Amino acid sequence: MEIPILQDIVIILGLSIIIILAFNRLKIPAILGFLIAGIIAGPHAFNLISSQHEVELLSEIGIIFLLFVIGIELSLKGLASIKRIIFLGGGLQVGGTILITTAISYFIGLPLNTSIFLGFLFSLSSTAIVLKLLQERGEISTPHGKIGLGILIFQDIVVVPMMLFTPLLAGKTPNILSTIAIMAIKILLVLVLVYILARYVAPKIFGWVVKTKNQELFILTIVVFCFGVAWLTSTVGLSLALGAFFAGLIISESDYSHQATANVLPFREIFISFFFISVGTLLNLDFFFANLLNIFLLVIGVILLKMLVVALTVLILRFPARTVFLALFSLFQVGEFSLLLSGVGKESGIIPDNIYQYFLAISIITMGITPFLISSAPRITYSLLKAPIPTAVRKRLENIKKSSQAEEEFSEENLHDHLVLIGYGVNGSNIAKAARKAEIPYVIIDTNPESFEKAKRDKEPVIFGDATQSTILKHAHVQEARVIVIAISDAEATRKMLTSIRQFTQTATIIVRTKYVKEIEDAIRLGADEVVPEEFETSIEIFTRVLKKYLVPFDEIQEFINQIRSSDYEMLTSMKKSPHSPALQHLNIPNREIVTLKVQRDNSQIVGKTIQESGIGKNYRVTVLAIHRERKYLTEISPDTVIQQGDLLYLFGHPNNINHLNNLLSF
Repeated sequence: MEIPILQDIVIILGLSIIIILAFNRLKIPAILGFLIAGIIAGPHAFNLISSQHEVELLSEIGIIFLLFVIGIELSLKGLASIKRIIFLGGGLQVGGTILITTAISYFIGLPLNTSIFLGFLFSLSSTAIVLKLLQERGEISTPHGKIGLGILIFQDIVVVPMMLFTPLLAGKTPNILSTIAIMAIKILLVLVLVYILARYVAPKIFGWVVKTKNQELFILTIVVFCFGVAWLTSTVGLSLALGAFFAGLIISESDYSHQATANVLPFREIFISFFFISVGTLLNLDFFFANLLNIFLLVIGVILLKMLVVALTVLILRFPARTVFLALFSLFQVGEFSLLLSGVGKESGIIPDNIYQYFLAISIITMGITPFLISSAPRITYSLLKAPIPTAVRKRLENIKKSSQAEEEFSEENLHDHLVLIGYGVNGSNIAKAARKAEIPYVIIDTNPESFEKAKRDKEPVIFGDATQSTILKHAHVQEARVIVIAISDAEATRKMLTSIRQFTQTATIIVRTKYVKEIEDAIRLGADEVVPEEFETSIEIFTRVLKKYLVPFDEIQEFINQIRSSDYEMLTSMKKSPHSPALQHLNIPNREIVTLKVQRDNSQIVGKTIQESGIGKNYRVTVLAIHRERKYLTEISPDTVIQQGDLLYLFGHPNNINHLNNLLSF
């Protein structure tokens, strides 16, 4: 049995792979590869696609998943910290672009409905491209990154009413007021249903599903929710995309939203590729080359228009000049939702075919140059700020900068230099208690429903999700963590986690708990820095109690334990640890540690004396690296530095020597 669409899928995805591999070397987003693959495979080039309608159906599924994921990520609680940028900044940018575009289009002779619709199209930017590039550059939490995120979120929200308003612009309804009223009632009813589902139905269903610990059932439930709500909205005359968006909002308010996103993303990436490919097939190459000059002039005009509106918006938000330039170099392009909306407008007859072709060309070109302008934005901004400008203008910009300092300090909490704790069992909960007592910032990841519920009852910062998946690791900011502890008993899952984590960070220290000795070597090879086997620790604990019964002095027992641990359990096994990366071998100093030691006891030999007088280096063979005193860090340590009671000493030396010093200074 021959399936025509199967041949088309193989051709267009195979072509996409070749193009994206080439683009990856040039650091160009994959979206552009899909667009070009569609252009090449489309009817205006090599006409490689025979099942155009079926490909468009696949692209519709991609849009459903795209809006579903956006709905999941738009948690209302998480957006509260940047609500001013979202609503004021987004409203100014979208409204200003629509107003200016409508005025220019109507002035050159286009109908009013077409002019307004073009304003809709050009007001939207590319969420997929901009956020991906900002994330890769680590600029999401910067002022211009926050501005971009807030405005793009507003655009993603406003595209829904734009799609609903499009039929009104097409004049397909005889009574506009009654149509708006009916539409408002439908939306209100759907919102009530969404609230009921989000508040009462979804949590219970997902709670039952999660307790089964069946991943297939969890994924199936997510997909049914997505398509079920989308189908529901379509039956009352609203769009599938709106329903998918509402379905995402339902899940976003649950505790399982991060894991839902991780499970849906692969589906979204596959199906959304068909959307961009189908868009590429629509570009008429004959029209493009015949009107090349006009297209490039229009591209320049659209870029300048959007940059002007973004600049005015950011200035009104009272951000400094540098942030203004960086923001306008991020949001100048036409976005993927504009492509979706343009298809609706073309079907409704709002825009004629020639304007539609101009729009497609503008969209593809502005998307294509986005990566290059974003990467060059800091350098261009620096040149512009150094350029000679009138004194009055420079003084005004400086005043804006002074008054906006408070605006740049966002209240949204960003995890940084923190502890990531994977697993909230007995070991995990104890580590969390210790971290909380020591005031170490931490976040917990757990996919076990019982452990997750316990962490919530304990009011712990916990994420429900599978730590083998990159999406969950991103939510925990593993790339910015100092220490990552894997405190689970699943050896296979631990191996997958180590591989995934090391793709994000090579600097974080990973400490792994293993059940058996045979798992140590594999964990070290995959990236663990330290491995704590239960077999060894149990043996140490038992032997410690045995030594106590034989009245061996406590200090000697402790020294014996330190020797075993500092030599990586070499006394108990012939296996020897090696660093996870050959490039870090010079950092693996045997029998030496960097530890912190609290000066609790007022020892007259050390406390109140300089480092030289106390003889720490000569007598105890320990080096003081830094001192934490009264919320300040002393990093320039000299022989004349005085040690005071209450100091927190950062020491480097042999564990036995540090332990000896600890006995003198602690209670």
